[in-house]
Amino acid sequence: MAKTGDQENAGCCGSIATYLTSAKFLMYLGHALSTWGDRMWHFAVSLFLVELYGNSLLLTAVYGLVVAGSVLLLGAVIGDWVDKNPRLKVAQTSLIVQNASVIVCGIILMVVFLYKMQLMSMYHGWILTVCYILVITIANIANLASTATGITIQRDWIVVVAGDDRSRLADMNATVRRIDQLTNILAPLAVGQIMTFGSPVIGCGFIAGWNMLSMCVEYFLLWKVYQKTPALAIKSGKKDEDQELKQLNIQVIDTNTNNNEKPTEDVLLMGEKVVAVVDNQKEPSCTERMTEPFRTFRDGWVAYYNQSVFWAGMGLAFLYMTVLGFDCITTGYAYTQGLSGSVLSILMGASAVSGIIGTVAFTWLRKKCGLIRTGFISGVAQLSSLILCAISVFMPGSALDLSVSPFADISTRFLEGEPLPTVSPVPEVYLTTDIQNLINNATSQFSDSEASVPLISVSLLFAGVIAARVGLWSFDLTVTQLIQENVIESERGIINGVQNSMNYLLDLLHFIMVILGPNPEAFGLLVLISVSFVAMGHIMYFRYAYQNLGRRVFDCCSPEPKTVTDENQHAGSSVV
Repeated sequence: MAKTGDQENAGCCGSIATYLTSAKFLMYLGHALSTWGDRMWHFAVSLFLVELYGNSLLLTAVYGLVVAGSVLLLGAVIGDWVDKNPRLKVAQTSLIVQNASVIVCGIILMVVFLYKMQLMSMYHGWILTVCYILVITIANIANLASTATGITIQRDWIVVVAGDDRSRLADMNATVRRIDQLTNILAPLAVGQIMTFGSPVIGCGFIAGWNMLSMCVEYFLLWKVYQKTPALAIKSGKKDEDQELKQLNIQVIDTNTNNNEKPTEDVLLMGEKVVAVVDNQKEPSCTERMTEPFRTFRDGWVAYYNQSVFWAGMGLAFLYMTVLGFDCITTGYAYTQGLSGSVLSILMGASAVSGIIGTVAFTWLRKKCGLIRTGFISGVAQLSSLILCAISVFMPGSALDLSVSPFADISTRFLEGEPLPTVSPVPEVYLTTDIQNLINNATSQFSDSEASVPLISVSLLFAGVIAARVGLWSFDLTVTQLIQENVIESERGIINGVQNSMNYLLDLLHFIMVILGPNPEAFGLLVLISVSFVAMGHIMYFRYAYQNLGRRVFDCCSPEPKTVTDENQHAGSSVV
């Protein structure tokens, strides 16, 4: 019996060791380190810019708009670059650029914090302005590199590591999202405490040092995952065939077209094609090279529109057009309604727990009902929860007042020469004392008195927001896996790049909407608009589901088909 027990212990230890050295676990560990650094940086950079500009949100708003605009314009180009280069090269390059940019930004910010007064006196403050521009520019480069990393690891590598096992892919997607939720809370909380009890200079140094160490560890982990997964070294698809033709100096000429140039080399007839072997390839002209990013942008959006999962991706993008989340907009409104920072911290923690429950619900629903039906059920769950938010607009304590023009505050400030209120996205994190002070300053314009406000409306609002996170994250994982399974490998990068662009576009529109109606009397109207956009997003997904499954989408009893192709054939319908 003793030997049997020893064998069981050895077997258990061996299984643990095997798992800890597997490509899947190493991917989780690398993603955790990467996400931890990202969350710390995105949280801290907003506070750094606010403090540098005299407790104004102007620089933070400019940074948010620059980031959103850059991803919107360059998402397809980044995705195309991911598709056209070897996986390891893309992952390592984006990792180095991302972390090096954060390190450089941290160093510049440390210099500005230490010598701000001297920089202000040099060249009438232009040196300080140049530092601001450098910080925003380099931080934007870091965000673009982070986008490339996300497309590479979360949309491509994870699919290859999972192989043909769709259940394993779903579990890995859910685990990655749980890591995101946890780091979304813990990382900003950690750096917030460092900045609170230390100083901004110490915070900058800590983030720069963390990224230096994390970059080395992540680089090693990427290499180990690449070694343990030989399939990562192979990229299949039409683009690879075209690349092989280019390497062999083979030119394909369509015989149906009128071509005045006659090939001088040996010609092979293949069906309706003529394959001519030429010695030298025609080098692209300067104009072609300059216009290549624009053509890539156009081709990317056209390819995205032609995808079978187009309506599902559009549905996900429309969920970004909402104020129903834990950003500075919703928390600022909550302050005007009498909620304290400690209460908001608890609500944010509940939101994170709700998101984790959503990832668990996704894996369970996918096994029971299938992937497409899981998205349908998740959409119904989210919309049902958001009904509470719509009801809250008309309950006691709501600040909704349609008699107050949303543009009144803007026009008054413009005529009086006062700066306009600005807003910008911040990560969903616990509030530190610094953030509480920031939001108090940003929202002080909303309230002229400290009279108590009934909490029925705001309670229903946050109850709906928190409950909706279950359906939201389950739906997000559904669309993510649909894109992973239905987009061919050679277009996986560019399609996900365009998807990111769509997400940022709707997110940008939502901040513009808030800027146009910043007063609390208009917040109820923004809530109704947000619920409408979420409903439109799910209607788009319902269209995709109906096209693929027909009326059977309402039947959650049949098992999931083995492959996406079989599922579409079984439904007897095709996607437009």
